[in-house]
Amino acid sequence: MKRSVIDPGVRRGAICSTVLLCAAAVLVACSSTPPAPDWQMSARASLERAQKAGLTGLSSIEAAEMARVRRELARTGRADLLARAELGLCAARVAALDFSPCDAYDALAPDAAEAEQAYARYLAGQPLPGDVVWLPEGQRPLVAGGEAARRALPAVTDPLSRLVAAAVLMRRGDASPEVITQAVETASAQGWSRPLLAWLGVQRERARAAGDQAQADRVQRRMDLILRDPR
Repeated sequence: MKRSVIDPGVRRGAICSTVLLCAAAVLVACSSTPPAPDWQMSARASLERAQKAGLTGLSSIEAAEMARVRRELARTGRADLLARAELGLCAARVAALDFSPCDAYDALAPDAAEAEQAYARYLAGQPLPGDVVWLPEGQRPLVAGGEAARRALPAVTDPLSRLVAAAVLMRRGDASPEVITQAVETASAQGWSRPLLAWLGVQRERARAAGDQAQADRVQRRMDLILRDPR
């Protein structure tokens, strides 16, 4: 029988490549019996809703759902699980180029599993040489940065993982125009308005810096369309 994915003995490479689903999946047991306890199902559902709300710009819903996640996980006394959940939410924010400190995760980092600690350093753009073995296989080529990382980005098939990888490249100064375009297209295809606005803003400013006002105006019109959303 397979071990639960919340088993404290996290094995090497346990961080999922699908960031949006991974953060929720780590909170629910595998399909074997007995069924998962109520707190796992409740935390999983709330975390999925929190991440979706954050990506679509619904900040109040994100905050309310994440508060439920914290309440459910606090009942277990498992700081490692809460750290994992906080890291999943931080990853979604990084995808939208929000590089503010992940204070909620940082407070729990001493109790986080080694894989989560490695992933947190990756999100911060400061991976250690040994961290690569803990990262999703598809994102390992991105750790070194540079041209090799830019070429590897299209091979990251999960949309949120690709946005996170592109954001890490941006944070490290490795984001080419092609990387930015891929991020814009990825966020647009998913309807994720928060990262889309962030990446369009980068695209607009680069067009202005290059003296291409016509392109900057086209990008601004896209941004204005998103900002007219009555939500």
